Amino acid sequence: MTETYLIRGAAQVGGDAADLVIEDGVIAEVGTGLSRAGATVVDADGLIALPGLVDLHVHFREPGYEASETILTGSRAAAAGGFTTVFTMPNTSPVADTAGVVEQELALGEAAGYVRVQPIGAVTVGQKGERLAELGAMASSRARVRVFSDDGFCVFDPLIMRRALEYVKAFDGVVAQHAQDPRLTEGAQMNEGAVSAELGLAGWPAVAEESIIARDVLLAEHVGSRLHVCHLSTAGSVDIIRWAKKRGVNVTAEVTPHHLLLTEELVRGYDARFKVNPPLRRDEDVQAVRAGLADGTIDTVATDHAPHPTEAKSCEWPAAANGMVGLESALRVVHQAMVETGLLDWEDVARVMSANPARIGRLDDAGTPLVVGAPASLTLYDPAPVRRFGMDDLRGRSVNSPYLGRELPGEIRWTFFRGAATVADAVLAERMPTAGAIR
Repeated sequence: MTETYLIRGAAQVGGDAADLVIEDGVIAEVGTGLSRAGATVVDADGLIALPGLVDLHVHFREPGYEASETILTGSRAAAAGGFTTVFTMPNTSPVADTAGVVEQELALGEAAGYVRVQPIGAVTVGQKGERLAELGAMASSRARVRVFSDDGFCVFDPLIMRRALEYVKAFDGVVAQHAQDPRLTEGAQMNEGAVSAELGLAGWPAVAEESIIARDVLLAEHVGSRLHVCHLSTAGSVDIIRWAKKRGVNVTAEVTPHHLLLTEELVRGYDARFKVNPPLRRDEDVQAVRAGLADGTIDTVATDHAPHPTEAKSCEWPAAANGMVGLESALRVVHQAMVETGLLDWEDVARVMSANPARIGRLDDAGTPLVVGAPASLTLYDPAPVRRFGMDDLRGRSVNSPYLGRELPGEIRWTFFRGAATVADAVLAERMPTAGAIR
């Protein structure tokens, strides 16, 4: 039995301010002038009520790489960022390529209790790209996997990719492709262009991403299956997805917060916090992915939260690991890059950070509008503050954030997961009651 809450005067996306009553894990009442005896009252004047955020792309590292992150610490970071559901990538040790591993991840997420942890299954055994993993077994397991990816590695063999697309059709699954031609990116260190030439770093051409996306949308069209493109980052990639959607291909795409805001110019300082896969691109690419998100070509924002221990980043650039943490900062970055620029409103934010990723991942009980009877998973966001993002904002195990020291708008004031407050008045709950099994 969770606590009863009365949220007063929260701004509703696409509507006026209203009161919400949370009881027994669901939204029990919505209206104005509401009251509820014994309820904890939350003054939400000036706050925006968003459906709980859903991240289609995180790396929680457990099992196998707990020095970087665990499912518990990653879940805490997610809650602090306003998320109530996350999809965890399979590049663990062992790789999440069997029903046993994805069920272990599901159970660890349930024990943590901060967010719903939905495992993503590997496409190929060991993510080696040689033969298909146990897709059907993972789909029929208690984890009910519907998203499959070898993220970190491209499914490069076109026959393997075709077979994966054919296989997942049986249970309405989707293949989420890490679009990176491995031959075109051997030794690559940053975006290929004038800056890489000046710095003497091996370039990572845009065509390495675009050529794989072009191939895969044609395969998806041929098979009649669902394709999802991970961390799209170039103007050319936006053009290909836009063309494919006009053609009727069943393709979706995501963009990361850092590709909406940061550019290759930040690499000039050789600070490895800015080393990421795919790399930070040109300002022209940033503007293109912003436009693609605004017009619906890109469906969702996903963090690609990628924690690393300090020693993996505090070293010379070529030796540093790729990746950034991003859960705690994601909504604030989208606020700055998309809302303050007038490209999205808050109803759009709810669509690209909640409803769309839940739909792509085939979760019916996530990303839902805040109506009576819906699960009480929501975020109360204060858009007014502007302050520097600092170490105190990070709640995971690693600190490789590209936003440290940067001024960002907004603050997560409350996060509710199935009626329980994971963040209360901007303070993360120290521990959560076990949320229980996914039904």
